[in-house]
Amino acid sequence: MDPHAKLLLPSMMCADFSHLSDEVNDLELAGADGFHLDLMDGTFVPNYGMGLQDMAWICAHANVPCDVHMMVEQPGRYVRLFTELGARVIYVHPEADPHVARTLAAIRDAGAKAGIAINPGTSFAAVEPVLPLCDYVLVMTVNPGFAGQTWLDFVTPKIRQLVAASHEGVNDYEVVVDGNCSPERVAQASEMGVKGFVLGTAGLFGHGPYAQSMEALRNL
Repeated sequence: MDPHAKLLLPSMMCADFSHLSDEVNDLELAGADGFHLDLMDGTFVPNYGMGLQDMAWICAHANVPCDVHMMVEQPGRYVRLFTELGARVIYVHPEADPHVARTLAAIRDAGAKAGIAINPGTSFAAVEPVLPLCDYVLVMTVNPGFAGQTWLDFVTPKIRQLVAASHEGVNDYEVVVDGNCSPERVAQASEMGVKGFVLGTAGLFGHGPYAQSMEALRNL
């Protein structure tokens, strides 16, 4: 893949689970670079996410990499479970893990890429010390837990900080944005140097043929 190309990552909690096999196939044919799988525990976020069986099925049948976004308390307990299921990237929230550096190291030790997910209200300074342990940084531009929210503009300066820091010698990570990734926001964030986009109802699902939407986003 072109190192400057976008990573387009459908959020599978927005898929039609009554036709999950067709959804996976159609999204892959449309050019999805990976699948984004949301795990929620009803405690760290006020919602429950995808079922474990559905996540396991997608990991087993997908021909593109799957990442798992753990919106759960004490995410370190589940690292081994999801690497064994085949997750290629695992995101954890520092707000939910008092030992996030240890968890990020455990993800890498288990053979996956380590990612940190950052809530809108979490500052750049709060996560800067652990950035050298990250392969990906997932910036939440909405409060985690629900699809269909509005992009929070106060997060934009933090995105710029994280992109700038990714070019420093001690850091080697890609920035991914999650939340209200509409075509307009994808264009804006691409210009800032964002690499990946989690696509939900703002830019992919419910907007006609997947291939058409994917092509339009790539061409922005």
